[in-house]
Amino acid sequence: MRKKVVVLGTGFGAFSCLKELNYDIYSVTVVSPRNHFLFTPLLPSTTVGTIEFRSIIEPIRNVRKAKFIQAFCTRIDRTNKKLTCSDADTGKEFLLDFDILVISVGEITNTYGIEGVEKYAYFLKEAADARKIRTKVIDCFENASLPGISEDEKKSFMRFVVCGGGPTGVEFAAELHDFIEEDVEKKYPGLDYDIEVILIEAGDKLLNSFDEKLSEYTLKIFKRQKINVKTRSFVTKVTEKEIHVNDGGHFTYGLLVWATGNTASRLIRDGDLPKDIRHKLVIDHFLRVAGEDSIYAIGDCAEIPDEPFPVTAQTAQSQGKYVGRLLNRIARGKEPKPFKYKDLGMLAYIGGHKALANMKQYKGSGFVTWLFWRSVYLTKLVSLKNKVLVLFDWFKTFVFGRDVSNF
Repeated sequence: MRKKVVVLGTGFGAFSCLKELNYDIYSVTVVSPRNHFLFTPLLPSTTVGTIEFRSIIEPIRNVRKAKFIQAFCTRIDRTNKKLTCSDADTGKEFLLDFDILVISVGEITNTYGIEGVEKYAYFLKEAADARKIRTKVIDCFENASLPGISEDEKKSFMRFVVCGGGPTGVEFAAELHDFIEEDVEKKYPGLDYDIEVILIEAGDKLLNSFDEKLSEYTLKIFKRQKINVKTRSFVTKVTEKEIHVNDGGHFTYGLLVWATGNTASRLIRDGDLPKDIRHKLVIDHFLRVAGEDSIYAIGDCAEIPDEPFPVTAQTAQSQGKYVGRLLNRIARGKEPKPFKYKDLGMLAYIGGHKALANMKQYKGSGFVTWLFWRSVYLTKLVSLKNKVLVLFDWFKTFVFGRDVSNF
């Protein structure tokens, strides 16, 4: 009889694991409130219409040999090997048995308990988040175009604030800059002079995980693009119309995108599996949860204490492939080998057809690197359908500009 493998999540780690598992050996069930895999590196491009949302998602049900259940896992009973799950739509609870559990639930956006962030800021983790941001961006321009509003009101609508100088915050600011430069003047004449993009970063530089020179280059490009970068600054309070910062100042805004970092989900934080001080599951070099022989954890939610890896999609994807192959080896009676991480480097888009490449073999920036950035992400997309759709979206944007329809 086939052993029951339950995979929690549909991110890079989970999806990579599903593609490697031998379905003749295992009966596989996927549990997640999200019924699709999302190619998050291109998510910022969807916020302004450079790429369409469905071009970077792949339904989990396309993995035909795996059973999918759209639900939240709320409790892990490791003693009896049972999961308590709650239906994502109706809230109905049910139990699920497992022989082997793979936890790949990622993390959630960290608001640091700052007043008003949860209520008024926009996050950028899911396709639904990107759609809300895209709607809000267009609303801001439409509101600023209304007759009879004051100059102060117009400037408030046209003030876009990004909190967080990591890859997500930088890439969103870059995509917003491209939209303003390439489309706003044509479609919203007279508004481009009132637009202000502010990027707030608590540290002393952008893209802290990148090479120092690439970080400095990004700052130089952003200044040239008139993106107001505020380093050593952080938000202390957010209201419906104002943002307060640590120097005592405050200003009105039209949109606030919050991209400051992540924290553990409730399942991990409140569960009884072993965790470190950052609420990440403690795993060994075979990616097994400490003290367990049939529970594995991969991606952002887990960490090897003596060998921390970058918290990136690349890491989760690599770990997911490893666990899938590991389980196949174990089923065939072969000795498992410990996980070895190979860092392929990082890429980031910084606007104006310029990108960064931070790799051991090559550190570059500019237009040629942008072409490299696009080609790498195109090859990394998980299906032929995604590749064709993204290529078509890029071509469509180049020829016709971005669609500013709101619905």
